[in-house]
Amino acid sequence: MLSERIAVVDKTRCVACGACQNVCPRNAAVVHRGCYVNIHETLCIGCGKCANLCPVGCIKLKERVKV
Repeated sequence: MLSERIAVVDKTRCVACGACQNVCPRNAAVVHRGCYVNIHETLCIGCGKCANLCPVGCIKLKERVKV
């Protein structure tokens, strides 16, 4: 079951350091071509580890849009 929250990245601020990728328990955060991080919505459990660790604060948790 998916959580009610999901991590969202401000790609204009992301420095692609990979910290979030290293801490994500579900491998939902992936550095894309060394430019920014993509969060795979189907894998993200909304735990917030990536947002707490991000050195530039470009990851926020938001309410997941229910379909």
